[in-house]
Amino acid sequence: MYNNLKGKHLISTQDWTLPELEQLLAVASRLKQERQLGIPHNTLLLAKTFFMLFFEESTRTRNAFEAGIHQLGGHAHFLTPKATQIDHGETAKDTVKVLERYGEGLGIRKTFGTGNAYMREIAKWSKIPVVNMQCEDYHPTQVLADIMTIKEKFNNELRGRRICVSWTSAPNYIRPLSMAQSLVLAMPRFGLDVTLAHPPEFKLKPEIMETAKANAEAAGTKFEVVDSMDAAAEGADIIYAKGWGPIVYTEDEKEGLALIDKNPGWVVDQRRMNMASRDSIYMHCMPYDRDIEVTSEVVDGPHSVVFDEAENRLHIMKAIMAATMI
Repeated sequence: MYNNLKGKHLISTQDWTLPELEQLLAVASRLKQERQLGIPHNTLLLAKTFFMLFFEESTRTRNAFEAGIHQLGGHAHFLTPKATQIDHGETAKDTVKVLERYGEGLGIRKTFGTGNAYMREIAKWSKIPVVNMQCEDYHPTQVLADIMTIKEKFNNELRGRRICVSWTSAPNYIRPLSMAQSLVLAMPRFGLDVTLAHPPEFKLKPEIMETAKANAEAAGTKFEVVDSMDAAAEGADIIYAKGWGPIVYTEDEKEGLALIDKNPGWVVDQRRMNMASRDSIYMHCMPYDRDIEVTSEVVDGPHSVVFDEAENRLHIMKAIMAATMI
């Protein structure tokens, strides 16, 4: 039943049908159970190679893919533009036409500029599956781990539950829109009502919002936008809050940082967690700015599932590789 996933690119969850995503989540759950039971699965991708091309640094993504391919019996190659001929101008087509002769899968992380266009150009020419390890618009591997975590915490009963996707005042640099956009796109498809909260200048891309609304309508779920974290947190089952830049409003970095500093009160603290439902969970893709985006009381408290969420990155990455690599 998984043959339909073989060789399939994963640039955005929007590129996959809901049954395909559910198939992938089932594989991830099975691989997680086997690991917990000590059942090895190191012959699934025996002697297979997964290339990881990173334009930026990574903790969870890199290590989850490296550990995952090792546990499946294969090997990961860590690549950077500087350590390849990409920085010297080699085209996307030429890069992937060589790599596909050496291995069976390729992941790319490029979160600023034209990362999504670059990945799709790679995928256009590639005979091996191309995985988006995060671009400026999407972070599919993370949002799938998030869905896996939510399913586990709520016994797979998602319909009728509400997720608060909120902006936070994370300082110092302009973060991409990819995480928030991936959440509002994917969560309605799995039966969750979504409340998106942000200051007026921190809107998501219009085409993403239109697709998210269409996803909610098709799934029979609710999608709303508010300008108050309190309003979004009230009665929520899940609070998922992280910073992103005012990229739709301005491309000027200095102006963007000033707008972040203008909204210092957007932080998840215990008062806001108390506003949520009694069995609510706090989520973040990490890294978070402790006591700026979220208080230590919350992130270390009983509602926090951030480390379970981070662990599920491993199982999702393994499922993606096991299901798609030839």
